[in-house]
Amino acid sequence: MQKLTTFLGTLLATAFLVGLATTLTRSTMIGFFDVLPVYILMAIAIFMMVYEAFFDKK
Repeated sequence: MQKLTTFLGTLLATAFLVGLATTLTRSTMIGFFDVLPVYILMAIAIFMMVYEAFFDKK
């Protein structure tokens, strides 16, 4: 049950972060290179979240 809730929480948080990052590209005044640092930071945050949730078992 704990793996299911961890997976569901990670999935929802990832969907939120991806949705937040893609909302910025909807504006015509913001270009791709303006949003590129946001994509990089979101990818790092998602990777760290998944790593801590599933692989960091000490």
